[in-house]
This record gives sequence, structure tokens and C-alpha cells, in this order.
Amino acid sequence: MDGSAAELEAAERVVMRWDSASAGGAGGDEPMLFDGAGDRAEADRFLRAVDDLRRLAPPSPAAVGSPRRLSSSSGSSSAAAPGAGAVQVAMARLEDEFRHVLSSRALDLEIEALADLSSLSINSDRSNSASSADLPPASAAADEEDSSVSSSIGRRSSAYRSLRSIREIDLLPDDAVADLRAIASRMAAAGYGRECAQVYASVRKPAVDASLRRLGVERLSIGDVQRLEWDALEAKIRRWIRAARAAVRGVFASERRLCFHIFHDLPISSSAISAAAAPATHDTPFAEAVKGAALQLFGFAEAISIGRRSPEKLFKIIDLHDALSDLLPDVSDIFAASKAAESIYVQAVEIRSRLADAVRGILSEFENAVLRDPPKTAVPGGTIHPLTRYVMNYSSLICDYKVTLSELIVSRPSASARLAAEGNELAPSLADLELPELENQLPLASHIVWIIVVLEHNLEGKAALYKDPALSHLFMMNNVHYIVHKVKDSPDLWGMIGDDYLKRLTGKFTIAATNYQRTSWLKILNCLRDEGLHVSGGFSSGISKSALRERFKSFNAAFEDAHRVQSGWCVPDNQLREELRISIAEKLLPAYRSFLGRFRHHIENGKHPELYIKYSVEDLEIAVGDFFEGVPPSPHNRRRSHG
Repeated sequence: MDGSAAELEAAERVVMRWDSASAGGAGGDEPMLFDGAGDRAEADRFLRAVDDLRRLAPPSPAAVGSPRRLSSSSGSSSAAAPGAGAVQVAMARLEDEFRHVLSSRALDLEIEALADLSSLSINSDRSNSASSADLPPASAAADEEDSSVSSSIGRRSSAYRSLRSIREIDLLPDDAVADLRAIASRMAAAGYGRECAQVYASVRKPAVDASLRRLGVERLSIGDVQRLEWDALEAKIRRWIRAARAAVRGVFASERRLCFHIFHDLPISSSAISAAAAPATHDTPFAEAVKGAALQLFGFAEAISIGRRSPEKLFKIIDLHDALSDLLPDVSDIFAASKAAESIYVQAVEIRSRLADAVRGILSEFENAVLRDPPKTAVPGGTIHPLTRYVMNYSSLICDYKVTLSELIVSRPSASARLAAEGNELAPSLADLELPELENQLPLASHIVWIIVVLEHNLEGKAALYKDPALSHLFMMNNVHYIVHKVKDSPDLWGMIGDDYLKRLTGKFTIAATNYQRTSWLKILNCLRDEGLHVSGGFSSGISKSALRERFKSFNAAFEDAHRVQSGWCVPDNQLREELRISIAEKLLPAYRSFLGRFRHHIENGKHPELYIKYSVEDLEIAVGDFFEGVPPSPHNRRRSHG
């Protein structure tokens, strides 16, 4: 026997001592070569024997690349090629050892540490500028996570790439990874790379799936997602954003590194578990381990992107879009370079594109919703209409998201969108509306201005519901005042619509306030004029006492009616309410004081003066304080001027 034959026989003896088939297969109490403890001499001896077999035994075309190990009882292969049976035994043992190391030596993944990756991400709650009560439906809930991060969109956007935070965590100890690499290199060299990759995917895939479950990623179909109520879906979006960051930057990145350390540069033959037409590479085991979990993860965002578009979803979908945008560079690094996994990156890019389409569609739907909101029942007391609050708070939030929206909204409102939705009862008068053209105006700003223009138009239709013209003007005054102050309270909103349009809005408020006072108080103030009271005849001129009495009675009746009615009207803004009372008092009280001064002695010299002079100036001043409280007037103990 020559030296090579002796070496081959010695290598076969070493390998056959570890024949898994004759030992009943791996598992139970069977000793393992790579158990992570104790003497490594036998494992090293086994690997050297495998190397010797590969070096000394002629390759068998029937064995190389064959399905998983043949039984050691198949003597025909051994007879046909010396050492071939031992090679198959060696591959069977290495496959079992590979599975054992992967399963038994895996480190516990600290999901809590991965979840902390979200603290480095953008703040999803950008609605601090509005109170919860004033927010659009389903947008009031603030996201509890990321509260320590600045909510400034501008700062977030400028630090876009700095937010990347891939955290590659050790999934196995270094010595276990070295053992796996040693095993995989022998199996790949012997043509069993496919079997090794299959084992890797079969062990790591459940581990990846379990990690995503621990992160809170649920197994939901597109239909499941689209059937959820919005409140539940909103909460799931918040959780998904945090889970996606941890999954991509922690779980997937760590799996990619582990696979690289084990399989890099190893020849992996085409695999039945990979894409049918795609040749397998060293990335194939990674792709097969994570692909199902990644598709499930991004499938949630896909379901949101193709779901029903309604205005309350806008800001959460922008959060989803921004989170995915922040993750895409990492998704590219992890998946795009791999032929086996690049489809995951392609899917993520497509989902982001669909989310962008959804954002544009929702903004258009919001504009149409404002357009279509029909006049129904007048709000009591001429107060601020809920639509006004909704639209202005929504517009303020749009400005909070202006960096993203300015990138996504690239065209001005179209003529068709600006004219009318089919069946809109406001359509006949919409043709008169104009969209102000402002120099260097962003398309997003044009949309915001258009929204306010449509809101104003809609409010005019709602104002026409009031039978009292004065109340109609008060309603417009309240609502335009609210619009103006929401603009002034938001520097971003103010910057969007510009000073010129703000002046235009302020002018409308002034006109509405002037029209209210003229309509409501002109008749009352006319009672305090001298015209019609003077009579002349014979050698003297004087005052018609009967006309004077009627004048006092008319004033009393008109003021009492105004007091009764307008105390129930509402001006919710404290400062505006007080300014309006002062303005009324500045017109009413001097006129009444002057009228009393000129004519009271004519009444007091006659019978029953208290029937005509019912109020002192002080009484009127107190009564004016009841106006615009939105409640019936309280009785006053008025001092009689004649007493």
C-alpha cells in the first residue's frame, strides 16, 4: 500500500467513526464534534480527514452535487470510487454538526436593545402646535415614542444620513462562527454547498421570524390591514415604524453579517429553495433566511399605501413614508447588493413610491372634502364652524410636514380640481374663485392657499343659512378671524401663504366686522337722532313730546331685542369679544348720553317718565357686557335714571 492509499484509509477510519447514519442520526445523547466546549482535537482531526479525503479520493460525478447524503450502507458508490462513501458520511456528519452549532450556540437577541434604535429616528409626532381637541379626526393622538427627539422637520431633514444606525449584533460567538465557516467551506468544496445553505436557512429563518414577532410585527394580510378601524391602524403604524427600524438596522443587518462571515466567497450551487432561474451565491442563504420576514414586514406598509385614501390618514402615512425613506439607504446596503435579495429593496422602493402617491391623493381628497362640505344647519350663535377648525388645524399640520410635502407636491392645484367635483352643489359659484398667484410660490403653498380660498367660499354658503343678516356677518367675522389668527400663530403657515394673502384675509375680517355693526346697530343708533322730533308753529319751535316718547320706546324695544338675541350669539375669542363690546359701547353710550342730555327733561316733566327712560348710561354699559356670551342674558338690577 503506497503512502496516499494509507493516508486515504486513515482519513476514512476517522470519518467513519462519526457516521451519523449508523449512529441513528444526530440528536439525543449522541456526542457532537463541535459542541463549543472541551477538547477540540477530535474536531480538528475530523476536518483534516475531510481535507485528506477531498485531496486523495477521486471525485465521483454521481456524488458531487447529489441530494443530501446517501446512506453509508450504499456500498456501490464506495466501490465505484474509493473514498466516495466516506465523503458522503463526512458530509452527512458536517451537515448535522452545522445544524447543531447554528441551533445550540445562538445567542439570545436583545430585542429591547434593538427597539432602542428608534430613539435615533425622526419624531413622528409633529402636531404639538395644535391642541388635541382641534386636530383633524384620528390625528389627535401624539406618538409616545421618540419624545426626546426634536420635532423640527428642518433639522431632521438636514441630518438625514446621520440618522442611519445599523447595529450589527453578534448572533453567535466568534468561535462558533469560525466553526460554521470551517464546516461550510468543506461542504462547499465537496459540492455540498446547497445542503449547507438549506440547513442555514432552515435554522435561521425561524429565528428571524421569532425576532420580528418579539418586535411586534404581526402576520397580517393586505385584507387584514385594510379592514382595521383607523384608530387601531394608527397605533399599528406607530409600532411598525419602530419595529421596522429595529428589524432592518438590527435583525436583517446582523443576519447579513453572519451569513457573510460563514459563506463569503464559497461556491454555493443552485438551490431548490432559491429562485428557480437564479444561480445561488453566497448571499442565497441570507436571502432565504430573511426574505419571508422582510416581505411580511414591508407588506404592512404596502397595504397602507394601497388602502382607502381619507384625510385623517395623511400625517401617519407621511410618517410611514419618511420612516421608509430613512431606512432605504440601509435596506439598499443590506439587500440591494445581493442578487438573491435585491427584490426586497426593489419592493421597498416601490412601496415608498406608492406611499408618495397616496400622500398626493389624500391631499387632493382633502381639498375635495372641503369643497364638497355642503351647507346644512347653521351653527348656533354664529360661532366658529367645526369645518373651519378642522381645515385650519389640518393646514397647520401640513406645514409641520412641509419638508416632505414640498418634495412630494410638485404641481399646483389643477383647474379641474379647482372647479368642481361632479354633483357639488357649490359648483355654480366656484367658477368665480381665483387662486392668488404669488411670486416664487411653492406648489405646496398654492395648495394651502387654495384650501383656504375654498374654505372661505364654503363659509359664505354657510353664512347664508342665517335669517338675521347681522348674525351672518358675525359668523363670517368669527371664522375669518380664526383663520387669520391660525395663520399668525404658525410661522410656517404664514410663510406659506405670504403677507399679501394674509392682508387680504385681514381685510375680509374687517369688512365682516364692519358689516355686523352697521347691520345690527344702525337701526338702534337711528333712534337717538334729532330728526323728526322738532316741531314749529306760531311764534315758537319746540319738541314733539309724543314723537320723543315714541323715540324712547323704539330705542328701548330695539336695544332689549338686541340684548336678548345677541347675548345668545357667540364670539369665542376673548380678545375679539371684548374689542367688539368696546366698539359697540364707543358708538352707543356717547350717543345715548347726548340724547338723554338733550331730551330727558321733556320726558321727566311729563307723566310716568319711567315708561320711556328705562335705562341709564351705566345700565347700557352693563348690558353690553352680556353680549356674545352664547347664553341667555342674566337680569340686571338697573338703576333708573329718573329715580
